[in-house]
Amino acid sequence: MLGDMSSILTYLSNIVDIALVWFVIYKLIVLARGTKAVQLLKGITVILIVRFLSDSFHLYTLLWLMNQAITYGFLAIIIIFQPELRRALEQLGRGSLFSRNNQREENGQDNVVQSIVKAAEYMGKRRIGALISLERETGMNDYIETGILMDAHVSSELLINIFIPNTPLHDGAVIMTGSKIRAAACYLPLSESPFISKELGTRHRAALGISEVTDSLTVVVSEETGQISLTKNGELHRDLKLEQLQEMLLKELYIEPTSSSALWNWRRRSDG
Repeated sequence: MLGDMSSILTYLSNIVDIALVWFVIYKLIVLARGTKAVQLLKGITVILIVRFLSDSFHLYTLLWLMNQAITYGFLAIIIIFQPELRRALEQLGRGSLFSRNNQREENGQDNVVQSIVKAAEYMGKRRIGALISLERETGMNDYIETGILMDAHVSSELLINIFIPNTPLHDGAVIMTGSKIRAAACYLPLSESPFISKELGTRHRAALGISEVTDSLTVVVSEETGQISLTKNGELHRDLKLEQLQEMLLKELYIEPTSSSALWNWRRRSDG
């Protein structure tokens, strides 16, 4: 009888042990999802898969290379993941590592698009420079931390107010996640491409730079010309009309544009 009870306790202990390990792994994945580390994790997964296949098919030279990569990879991971490890330790110290993360929102893209288009039209007519980056799959926490945290619901009025010249938040980029403005006055990496036109300024270089390292969409309003541009995947789409900007944003955010555009409905109401 005692033996059966001991076996049951051992079985339950193993289940709890495995469940806790998987919970920790899950939380670490959630933590990494909001940073550039997710791209590196994909690379590590590829290395492990190649190592398994090379062992299965007796590819000894490739197996040796993968073993060396794994053996010395631990030190490389510490160096590469230093910002993410520091952030995890800081959150652990604040007791927020295992808290729920509700930053990502699935709905409200249509309102986001309308707010951005309306704000871009207002700022373009008045030649107010603006830089608005929309986070998608690749996390942008590293860049959000360079700015002023806001965590505010998006609206065209708020976007316009942020970029009014000579205000504390106008210099830099706004970064959005879902329907939330995460931060303003953020610093984005400048593109080093030699093919960028000399007439483009820092805003366009920053928009191209962030599109080269993430899958974000970035809207630029030129302070010199009032032209509206959009960058994605290292490409710059210049001098967009309002309907073109709306269609591109809707397409990239997986919303089918309707035949009766809400943009034009808004413009008819404003004209009336």
